[in-house]
Amino acid sequence: GAVLQCPTSAGDVAKPNFVLMMVDDLGIGDVGCYGNDTIRTPNIDRLALDGVKLTQHIAAAPLCTPSRAAFLTGRYALRSGLGSTGRVQVILFLGSSGGLPANETTFAKLLQKQGYTTGLIGKWHLGVSCSSRNDHCHHPNNHGFDYFYGLPFTYFNDCKPGEGKDVLVDLQVMLWQMSMLVGVGLLTLVLARATGLLEVSVKVLVFLTALCLLGFTVWYVPFESVKTWNCIIMRNEQVVEQPMEPDALPGKLMKEAEQFVERNQNRPFLLFLSLAHVHTPHFISREFFGKSRHGLYGDNVEEMDSMIGRMVKTIERLNLADRTLMYFTSDHGGHLEDSSERGQRGGWNGIYRGGKAMGGWEGGIRVPGIFRWPGRLPEGRVVDEPTSLMDVYPTVVKLAGGQLPQDRVLDGHDLMPLLEGKTERSEHEFMFHYCGIYLNAVRWHPPGSDSVFKVHFFTPNFLPPGAGGCYHTKICLCHGEFVTHHDPPLMFDLSRDPSESIPLTAVTEPRHAEVLRRVREAVEEHQHTLSPVEKQLSWANILWKPWLQPCCGTFPFCSCTETNITAHTQ
Repeated sequence: GAVLQCPTSAGDVAKPNFVLMMVDDLGIGDVGCYGNDTIRTPNIDRLALDGVKLTQHIAAAPLCTPSRAAFLTGRYALRSGLGSTGRVQVILFLGSSGGLPANETTFAKLLQKQGYTTGLIGKWHLGVSCSSRNDHCHHPNNHGFDYFYGLPFTYFNDCKPGEGKDVLVDLQVMLWQMSMLVGVGLLTLVLARATGLLEVSVKVLVFLTALCLLGFTVWYVPFESVKTWNCIIMRNEQVVEQPMEPDALPGKLMKEAEQFVERNQNRPFLLFLSLAHVHTPHFISREFFGKSRHGLYGDNVEEMDSMIGRMVKTIERLNLADRTLMYFTSDHGGHLEDSSERGQRGGWNGIYRGGKAMGGWEGGIRVPGIFRWPGRLPEGRVVDEPTSLMDVYPTVVKLAGGQLPQDRVLDGHDLMPLLEGKTERSEHEFMFHYCGIYLNAVRWHPPGSDSVFKVHFFTPNFLPPGAGGCYHTKICLCHGEFVTHHDPPLMFDLSRDPSESIPLTAVTEPRHAEVLRRVREAVEEHQHTLSPVEKQLSWANILWKPWLQPCCGTFPFCSCTETNITAHTQ
């Protein structure tokens, strides 16, 4: 029920509320107001009509974990150790020690200092604990969120029976095959000894038995139980459902989000609504099943749009619209390689090249960006300037009356002058596009020019030849033989060639040499601002550790459903 609280001071009345809505893996080409005319997204389109639409809104990384870290801290993920060096590019297990470091300061933490009640409903994917099951060092409650309800991990195939596996599949196969081979060898030797064909010492048999059991355990315990370990729901620091019931999740998240707003309607609040839509596997809801023209993926986009509509209606029903800044985005672009015999399961990135995990190609990092604040922001304004998800950090903190940290580099800029139309130029002259820890591309918006040049130092190798993705590895990788380095770098002018189809040369672009020189200088300057930090995605930090596994019940017998857990709210 709603707890009515009077504003504590006159200052609180003026403080705006914030509802930041982020969806997962949505392609910019999937939304009506960004050019899609076959999927219906009336609620998102209405947000854009009522507010400001950004057409060059850029995620700081093309994958969940690093993009969300950058969004919450206003800093490139590399600065908090969440850039990958190899194949592991996101957090893989809840029972691992990697995550958003405790010394990073999220915008939620700064808003708490301004008297805000802060809530995160939905997906986190930035770690839970460091050295013991209950230290919760990476948990949202320790990163500025008073209230957390949702997925400390992410929503992925293992969560839903029959959808296949997502975590280190080749390693699972190798471990399984090795334990099978050792098992077959052991059985052969036991039979040979029993029939007197071979003299086999008991020590050898004991050793092989131990090896076989070890191999089986290393494969079975972390991987075959991934659903139990990773697909869970937490309320604050308590596990309330393990494993979770996937199809009930969308309804639960919306109900929690609405109740959070209702409870806090009379004091300033920040809600980060981080939906599990439209990540695979897809939800199947009776109301939306079969209604879109793009199969289950389209159904999920239309369902997600209705959830955004529900959130807007809640704000309007409580008469909070005029003092609430609402924001809609996606953490990165659609996953092109995600397909099955039933067809395409990932999103569509419109005219933009590439997608999820493809470094600096536009399709993986250009996302919807819509701000609505009736009475404060103009209606129907469109901003074509380069902006970043990292800009939300200084924008929100300044509007809340907070102080930006002075002891660290921030990479975002306050968006209000652009949104209100007080300025026409973005403060981002340069933007750096990372693929893991590797600087992949740089965008330069020269002062006094409409051009936006983009220089790619390397690009992921697409396979099969002629394809637009990494269909052999299912997701592009950023290192070694998975990429091709370009010398000179590939160069495009996004203002004339947004789909990055025709590289510029010294012959076709008079500023070619100048662009390369300025970009090199900017990279050098940028690299001076980086300091070494612990790599959160190293194998040591990423592998499953039983003693860190969140669990309801007694480990390893973790099991509960939410109905038998007493609900409590704050």
